[in-house]
Amino acid sequence: MLSKEDWLMIQAKARAGVFQKDIAAELGIHPKTVSRALHRGGAPAGKRNPRRSVLDAFKPLVDELLEEGVWNAVVIQQKLEEQGYRGGISILRDYIRPKRVLRKGRATVRFETEPGRQMQADWGQIVTTIGARSTRVHFAVNTLGYSRRMHFWGAEREDAEHIYEGIVRAFEHFGGSTDEVLVDNPTALVISDSSGRRFNPRFVDLAGHYGFTPRACKPYRARTKGKDERMVGYVKHHFFVLHRSFESLAHLNQLAEQWLAEVANPRVHGTVKEVVAERFRREAPHLRRLPAVRYDTSYLERRVASWDGYVDVRGNRYSVPDDYRGQMVTVRVGLGGTFQVLHGEEPIVSHRLRPFEKGWVTVPSHHERLWRETLNVEARDLAVYEKVATCSS
Repeated sequence: MLSKEDWLMIQAKARAGVFQKDIAAELGIHPKTVSRALHRGGAPAGKRNPRRSVLDAFKPLVDELLEEGVWNAVVIQQKLEEQGYRGGISILRDYIRPKRVLRKGRATVRFETEPGRQMQADWGQIVTTIGARSTRVHFAVNTLGYSRRMHFWGAEREDAEHIYEGIVRAFEHFGGSTDEVLVDNPTALVISDSSGRRFNPRFVDLAGHYGFTPRACKPYRARTKGKDERMVGYVKHHFFVLHRSFESLAHLNQLAEQWLAEVANPRVHGTVKEVVAERFRREAPHLRRLPAVRYDTSYLERRVASWDGYVDVRGNRYSVPDDYRGQMVTVRVGLGGTFQVLHGEEPIVSHRLRPFEKGWVTVPSHHERLWRETLNVEARDLAVYEKVATCSS
């Protein structure tokens, strides 16, 4: 039996043009019940038990997302659907609307930077579909402080090497580097010890390579780089709502480049009231020229080549030439799935990473001398053993 509140909702949504079957789905009732109520012109008399909403079981999750600052109903609906929600968005918006007065304030002191002065770097993450599998994707968002032009890049993890790679790709996307880069306080970049807070030496090396001054937000004051914090939300609530599945991470990044060119850059920015692309044209001449050699963001690991001519890398074994057995080598693992083995500064060999279950990776020419040594064993005439047997008898 319908309550008066149910009837008022049916009446309001019918006036708004919502289909009867959608009204029924939101209230968890049969479409004929909606039809009869509209024909009757009111709720039936009598008592009934309160009807549960399809949203009831998911309200704690909605409240949790609101507390985390996620107020976009489309994004919240996507999160709920991942947990089995099958209701509509109207009932969700109706639940969120009265709570907006509780939304935490965002008052902060705004500052504007000169062209080419600063890039703000941050990371976000989201669960999306990659190759038909639910996958957590980390994404770098780098925003120029003056023009608000941004670059974002999806990755499988958020460690130091990927943070460096995100910054390098942003500089290459913009065609130059800035005077300074403002980052948060990830341990990959900022080290805290008894001497205070200092930057990771490799991040300092990256800064020197591109000529920028590294800056970090004060702890617990991420809003210092609010321009980029807002761009993380912009990417999450627009790009990842527009695109909900991807064939691969490379496909995601291909669509990201297209989205930046067709949607993000041509938009009128809400704060500066200018087209981002036009504002960037004024900033571009102030960017620093990129160095001739790209910074190497590879993982650097030290290994001892085994006596059978292999090195262990990421759970599998890969051959190295015989001359380097038993010697210390450097393994430079790139972010693209390949790695290089070096002895000192000299490159020895390159391999492509592959899972252990597919077997060791062996280049036959690497072990030619080892095989010769193994096969060069003294061969004795069996007659020697016959003489020994005769003497003993």
